[in-house]
Amino acid sequence: MLAASRVDALLVSHLPNIHYLCGFTGSAGILAIRGDERGAKATLYADGRYTQQAAEEARDAKVVIARKSVLAEAGAGLLRAKAKVVGFETQLPFASYQQLDQMLRGKARLKPLPGAIEELRISKEAEEIEQIRASVVLAASLFQTALSAIRPGVAENVVAGEMELQARRAGAEKMSFDTIVAAGLRSALPHGRASSQAIPDTGFIILDWGVILAGYCSDMTRTVHAGHVSADHRRMYQAVLEAQMAAVAAVKPGATTGQVDQAARKVLEKAGYGAYFTHSTGHGVGLEVHESPRLAKGQKRRLAPGTVVTVEPGIYIPGEGGVRIEDMVLVTDSGGEVLTPTTKDLITV
Repeated sequence: MLAASRVDALLVSHLPNIHYLCGFTGSAGILAIRGDERGAKATLYADGRYTQQAAEEARDAKVVIARKSVLAEAGAGLLRAKAKVVGFETQLPFASYQQLDQMLRGKARLKPLPGAIEELRISKEAEEIEQIRASVVLAASLFQTALSAIRPGVAENVVAGEMELQARRAGAEKMSFDTIVAAGLRSALPHGRASSQAIPDTGFIILDWGVILAGYCSDMTRTVHAGHVSADHRRMYQAVLEAQMAAVAAVKPGATTGQVDQAARKVLEKAGYGAYFTHSTGHGVGLEVHESPRLAKGQKRRLAPGTVVTVEPGIYIPGEGGVRIEDMVLVTDSGGEVLTPTTKDLITV
């Protein structure tokens, strides 16, 4: 990777990438990778809070506990190694970039390498897939918790709180993101995080949640309905379900992410809801809940086995409500395997 990028060293500062490369899960650190004719060497720079943790977790990397600044220690290591071109991730804060540039004192040139590690993370190894499966199963178990908590007059954040409590009790490290519970008119908000609003007597309720287990994320959405389901609401739900199933069927090796998006979009446009589908069809999931690739209009990336994506079309009509259905799908050698083991039938509560 270093030779292909034409750098002598790479500074990895994005924590999920550090986790991916060497196993370290601390909240601060820098991984420096240097290459020569004998191969790549990695050094993890961390502060004193992580003396024991870094020693236990870091694999295939020398551990250096910084006496002062972690960035200063990493810069000093690059100077000692006489690296001439140093790659860095574009997540590096600008202030840190300036500090590093001053430390190198013109003896090395900094070269941005956006997405270099993220590209490696797209196709998951067998062990990663098993971790993701476990995370998905744990998240799916929370759907029944949500159904038990939902009733008219109960606040959205109470439902979310019950889900999050059970997630932790089941072993989750934390939620993948702030749990979305959006009821009634608020279901027209694609990212309607749980609020203090009470669940109304009638209307859609979007539930979007995920957990992190052993570092790997899950992400799923189900939409249920409070009270009587009108004919219009039933049509909305059926359109999203058909769009979601069409997009899932389009997931296969060699298909472009744009083709998967178009499969969902075509169904919703034919049903007359095209203008109300306002986001992309999905995204990759792994150590982060939003990773490459994007399943969006015009995207040309081809899917490969081992990639895990979400498929989540939706309809959002202001003043009326919204519907979204989301599964996680593994790209296999022959097609797509739905990992989310939860019914997509319209449930009334």
